[in-house]
Amino acid sequence: MTKKPENWYFQSAVIPFKTSKGKTEILLIRSRKDKKWIIPKGIIENSLTAAQSAVKEAYEEAGIQGNLLNDKMWNYKYSKWEGICQVKVYLLEVTEMLKTWPENFRKRRWFTIDKALEKISNKDLKLIIAEAEEICNSQLSLISK
Repeated sequence: MTKKPENWYFQSAVIPFKTSKGKTEILLIRSRKDKKWIIPKGIIENSLTAAQSAVKEAYEEAGIQGNLLNDKMWNYKYSKWEGICQVKVYLLEVTEMLKTWPENFRKRRWFTIDKALEKISNKDLKLIIAEAEEICNSQLSLISK
């Protein structure tokens, strides 16, 4: 595989979550090639901020819309295209799941955070999701008050 244009190595993603019945769940999607469970992510588009691009990827890859929690953002790296991709990760509280979306060939599934951590292979992303659980739970306590 050949090296890609430099901007391809700067990506953004969301951790889609919902809280119901006192539990937080994370939405994961299947990757195209190896069918691993991943979070929605993609190249940061030139005309968009990292956060805007992450929301767009959530719609395109997972068919979801929601509220981005801008007060927290994480970074992780992974190898792809003979280089290192740097990913900015945001929390997205899902408010709507669409019946059709641009990449509806992808499977999507809600997991408890413990199960999501079992499914994710990237160690740094696992740490981010574990840390994000505390923020999701604090959102739940705000909602239930």
